[in-house]
Parts: sequence; structure tokens; C-alpha cells
Amino acid sequence: MKQEKERNENVVAGRNPVLELLNSGRDIEKILVRKGDRTGSVNLIIAKAKERGIPLVDAENGKLDSLAGGVAHQGVIALASEKEYCSVDDILRIAEERGEKPLILLSDGIDDPHNLGAIIRTAECTGAHGLLIPKRRAVGLTSVVEKASAGALEHFAVAKIGNVAQTIDELKEKGLWVFCAEAGGQRYDQADYDLPMVLVLGSEGFGVSRLVREKCDFTVSIPMRGKITSYNVSSAAAILLCETQRQRYLK
Repeated sequence: MKQEKERNENVVAGRNPVLELLNSGRDIEKILVRKGDRTGSVNLIIAKAKERGIPLVDAENGKLDSLAGGVAHQGVIALASEKEYCSVDDILRIAEERGEKPLILLSDGIDDPHNLGAIIRTAECTGAHGLLIPKRRAVGLTSVVEKASAGALEHFAVAKIGNVAQTIDELKEKGLWVFCAEAGGQRYDQADYDLPMVLVLGSEGFGVSRLVREKCDFTVSIPMRGKITSYNVSSAAAILLCETQRQRYLK
């Protein structure tokens, strides 16, 4: 089962994700196209693949279904080289090169690949500099994450970290302020995000762990009027990141 998971992490399924993969310059072993399908953006994918000398293979739909593992492939799958994880320092360097205050997301146990992909998509759109993922008890960069990010993963820095609490301590020593998205905190739109910061997002079922929450400098919360107890983590991330973007760049 472990080998199957590793292989699937290198499968990029769907027309837009494959186009973004081609545009990113990442190494691609080959691209499989549904036999007889030459409609719409498939022709653009084929043209770009030929420009880069990437092998094109006609494949039956059943083969594509098997490789995609439940992801909607739209008749196109790329077998890519494994996406390289970067380091925390690499992410800080990205912010420095842009002349911006660091904005880093930290996943404290997010295990739904659709949520992680949606968060990456919003983070890339709003100008965040990178994402930190724990090596254990959290989803990695699977093909489902790639698909849910709508290609944003190819343009976004992701680092794997060991101990979350220890990483927070190290980032605070580097001058970053740590915000925790949890209930019972300051209203999110009354906080100041125009500073070097880390935004911690908790797991879908349990939120941010107690130890990690205690390490954070600020807790911010989104008002609710409904009957359920919390927003989906990717929805909460979108609200917070849009407010961060407004404060930083849309004054």
C-alpha cells in the first residue's frame, strides 16, 4: 500500500492541473491522453508536450481511471517527477526576494486532501509565501491535493517539518508572529496581519491542538450565526487570507 501511495503522489490528473504542470517547468515522464480525444484544451496540452519533448501516450479510459484513483481526469493524466519539498528557510527567502513580510501557513494535522488543495489554491492567489506540513498525522502532496489546488501547487512552496511546536518556537525566534485560527479568540477582522506571520490551521475534526495553541501569540476567530460549530478549514483559511491580503496590499 505504501508503494501505491507514493506512485499516486506523482500522478497529476485533469486538463487544467496538467497545463499548470507543463507551465511550471517541472520534469514530466509522460502524458497519457484518452484515445481519440482531441477536443478543447487537450490540443494545447499536446502541443506544449511536443514543444518540451515529453512522450505522449494514447490510453484507454479504464487505464486513466485506474491511475487517477478517483480524481476526475478529463481524459488527461501526467506522470510527473516527485514535487520537491523546500525548507522553511527557502520560504522565508521567497518573502525576502519579493520584499514582503513573510506570510506562512502551518497545517496542524489537516488530513483531507481536498481541503489542503483548496487552501493551497487560496494561499497562492492571495500572495502567501509557503505552507508547512508535518511529516506525520497530516496529508502530503497527493494527486488529489494537486487536483484540488487547480494547478496552484506547481507555483507554491511547501516544506515538511518535524515537531510543530518546535517549529513555531524557531519561527518566533526569527521574528515571526504566530496566529491560531480557533474559536474563542479575537474577531478576525480586528487583528493586525501586516507583520511577519504564521497562520496555524487545525485539523478538520479536532482543530488546533492544545499545545500548539498555547505556543501561538494570537487566536483569531470568525463570527458564526448558524447552528454548527465551525467553518470548514479551507473556508476559514480563505476568509483569513483574504483579510490578510486586504490589510497588506489593498489599502
